Amino acid sequence: MPQWAAPASVGSLMSTRRGGVSAAPWHSLNLSYSVGDDAAAVAANRAQVFAGSGATPRWLHLTHSSVVHRWRHSDGAALSPMADAAWTDETGLACVVTAADCMPVLFSTQDGRAVAAAHAGWRGLAGGILENTVTALCEGTGCTGSDIVAWLGPCIGPEHFEVGADVLAAFAADVDDPDITRFKPRLRADGSRAWLANLPRLARDRLCTVGVTQVSESALCTVQDASRFFSHRRDRVTGRMCAAVWRRA
Repeated sequence: MPQWAAPASVGSLMSTRRGGVSAAPWHSLNLSYSVGDDAAAVAANRAQVFAGSGATPRWLHLTHSSVVHRWRHSDGAALSPMADAAWTDETGLACVVTAADCMPVLFSTQDGRAVAAAHAGWRGLAGGILENTVTALCEGTGCTGSDIVAWLGPCIGPEHFEVGADVLAAFAADVDDPDITRFKPRLRADGSRAWLANLPRLARDRLCTVGVTQVSESALCTVQDASRFFSHRRDRVTGRMCAAVWRRA
């Protein structure tokens, strides 16, 4: 379970790859229909994850965008909007994002009036997905960024996230003199330049710009722990985990 400062009226979870019914290479608790796994296995896995939670999960079609969706009970159960974050102020609806190296980020207002979940890879971060999520929460509830708490879930860690100059450009970082706490230079075997990107640090930067400073972090790397986490960078064909947050009824 996420360890963060959300109030007791807010429920949250983070799945791992363990305990499901999917066969290799999606073994075993794969929660995505879009990676080639058997649909019946995915359905069983999803039901297992949310059994006993008291929450109805709502799933997004992720596209590495900066789009935020608002979930309402009036939305049909089959709705899967193209968005990379969602928020709600209605009880019993779980905002869910899937991931397998990108960072899941959960949000709650301090009083538990509204919650949100975001899917943040480098494209989403650079495009403003976290800022847009905070803005949606603030506009929807009248709160400010300082009234929001956040949790950064497991993702590809800074020792494994090798990127090229295009990623530095997306964050307006100087390839010749980057901040090494965000982009650590290295040479590839062929002598070309690359950098190790610190996704959690970049996420904290973005949250800080909109006043969110109460941030907890799992500090877990999906690439390093193959027994616990799916990792697309490590395995290519693999499953997806999920992070979810909801207001308790």
